[in-house]
Amino acid sequence: MAEWDSTDFDLLLYLEHLSDEQFQSFRNHLQQEIQHLGLLWIPSVDLARNKKELAKVLMTSYETQYTWNMAFSIFQKLGREDLCKKINTRRNRSEETHKSLMRTKFQLVSETCPFPGVDYSFYFQMIGDIFYALESSYDFSTSSTENLNMFLVGDRAAGKSLFVKTAVVQWTIGEMWKDTISYIIHLSSHEANQVINYSLIQLISKDWPNRQAPVADILSDPQKLLFIFEDLDNMNFDFSVDESLLCSDSRQHVPVSILFLSLLRRKMAPGSWVLISSRPNCDPSIKTLMGKKDCYVSLELSDENKQEYFYLFFKDKQRALTAFTHVLENEILMDLCQVPVLCWIVCTVLKQQMDKGEDIRISCQTPTDIYAHFLASALTSETGVTECGHHLFLLNHLCLLALEGLFNNTLNFSIRDLTSVGFTRLDIFVLQAMNILLHSSHPKDHYKFLHLNIQEFCAAVACMMELPICSIPSAKEKYKEKRELYNDFSPVIISIFGLLNEKKRKILETFLGSQLPKAASFRQNLLMLMRHLGNNPILLEHHMPLFYSLFENQEEELVKEIMGFFLEATIHIHAHTDLMVSLYCLQHCHPLKKLTLCLQHIFENKNPAVKLTPRQTKGLDYWRDICCLLHTKKNLRELEICSSVFDGISEELLSKALGHPNCQLQTLRLSHFSADTEFDNLFRSMVRNRNLTLLNLNGMPISLNTFSLLHCLISSHSISFLFLHILLAKSQLCCHSVFSPSPNPTYLLPF
Repeated sequence: MAEWDSTDFDLLLYLEHLSDEQFQSFRNHLQQEIQHLGLLWIPSVDLARNKKELAKVLMTSYETQYTWNMAFSIFQKLGREDLCKKINTRRNRSEETHKSLMRTKFQLVSETCPFPGVDYSFYFQMIGDIFYALESSYDFSTSSTENLNMFLVGDRAAGKSLFVKTAVVQWTIGEMWKDTISYIIHLSSHEANQVINYSLIQLISKDWPNRQAPVADILSDPQKLLFIFEDLDNMNFDFSVDESLLCSDSRQHVPVSILFLSLLRRKMAPGSWVLISSRPNCDPSIKTLMGKKDCYVSLELSDENKQEYFYLFFKDKQRALTAFTHVLENEILMDLCQVPVLCWIVCTVLKQQMDKGEDIRISCQTPTDIYAHFLASALTSETGVTECGHHLFLLNHLCLLALEGLFNNTLNFSIRDLTSVGFTRLDIFVLQAMNILLHSSHPKDHYKFLHLNIQEFCAAVACMMELPICSIPSAKEKYKEKRELYNDFSPVIISIFGLLNEKKRKILETFLGSQLPKAASFRQNLLMLMRHLGNNPILLEHHMPLFYSLFENQEEELVKEIMGFFLEATIHIHAHTDLMVSLYCLQHCHPLKKLTLCLQHIFENKNPAVKLTPRQTKGLDYWRDICCLLHTKKNLRELEICSSVFDGISEELLSKALGHPNCQLQTLRLSHFSADTEFDNLFRSMVRNRNLTLLNLNGMPISLNTFSLLHCLISSHSISFLFLHILLAKSQLCCHSVFSPSPNPTYLLPF
């Protein structure tokens, strides 16, 4: 690595090479250069009597990059190519030194795939696509000067850190952003969380020896400078910062969040580039930060990516097709394969089951099946572990570690944590060989579960075992980073429900050679709780978490018994799997009297000319079956649909169900629909419904067309249509003027 001499940055040594006449010309050019850069004129510049004083004034009054850019420009005007060459030589040397430092830093980062071969090839296929997006974003020939920020977003273990590391290493060897990016300044969330106030100079210098960086060279051309902020979601940033607090001085110490936003808004280093990686849970903040022309790249695996992974893993095309077809037809498993490591787990289990001659359609239906098979197989994979029953010891203590970790916001475990639950160094080595525990990239000398899903499943198993009381040392740590905090136990609860299914539980119990001791009592207590919730519907805000838990269970008797406690159901639909899971549970809810639906981001087909995807088609099938419940559920009397968005097909399916002769609905409540919702089919279907006695429209976009449809509804109804209650937000005054008296005894009651 080339060394740089601090004397190279001594402006006085450069000025000493100027003759008196050239020095005077240098002074004369200063005002023009200062104005050109948009800087304030400092009176002390005029007061400087000699080269030494002028050098001191310039270096203390202006940021160092501006001083050297002014000096370089004036040297060119004076014809002092020797001095310009000296500065350029210094700048080139600084570039090479910085690249060497970054190469060393990123090659030391422990962020490698735990599974050699297929994962590397798969990752690097994906990296090619991301690199194209990165190259396009940071290329003067294809990008607008306003398109400066790129957001790289992916779930846990999606490969964000690997992408960043690979991109930087490729840049250091000239394979990426060649002649486009001269410097990359990288800040991880762990580094950001360790400081309170920071200056841009400190940020630039942190990776240099003795924190002494050639700041003047690095900032001399911001258009060739890339800032990388890694893991934004883990940074303790306050994004709601007053724009007036943003800083433009690279020397000023400010809170890290102010520094970040100042760079993002280009108050500092105008013209530079910014790459930000994050998990999706930071999306609200990202949307606030993103400009209209910023680039958003998702690392979410497409169905095509997942299929490619299966082919790479199995290598046998027919077996890969069999396995992938099974997953493709099972939306829960398809969603499970959201990142490569989870694809690897699913593929590993499917291959093992196929090798045993098992029918994967039966043995691998839910994530509980997958995780149970994975753990049982992994813990018996090492020779000698099962001979003395040590695999049972490992499972018990893994489950204890997992549960204690979640309860105490610990996802990365120290050696002391592992030994506190009874593991030896040899046990840790064995669990690594089994691909159950991995080395953490941060903090150093820590370990983590292969994926959080595995830790959550082990915690669920722990709830059904008799385990000793234990406290891990990390539980006492007062400070925890955002990513270490765990406050959503719904995945654990879902796995517990899965383990209440005897067939699924037997996967582990066969491995253990004994039953999970708490399973029976857990089932009894669960039924008591569900009965209580059914009797007190106000305690359950909505039923989706319960529905997912019951879907995971798949035991007909238990699902039917639990759903039998509920007369009301409230479901919020945000994904196609929500439709599938809701349909499954509602079909088992025979006493259902009231159903409340909220459907968002499902049926927003903005371009009807575009062919529906297979998933969208399947979603409509689920929706059609849910709508059919309106005329197959004998006890269902009330339907409420709120804050929902429909397209033509979904609205037509609902309308057909409402108009079915067997529909027994008496009350229909519609509230807070989008302004562009069409009600034509819906209101026409009500004409055929002779049981409806109450229509409640609240916060609806009431138009003259809507009033006209309501008028037709009233006029056409027979005497069996007893009362029509219309709650029209801000529209009561229009009610009587639009509706003419009807011969039918129908009453308008605005309230």
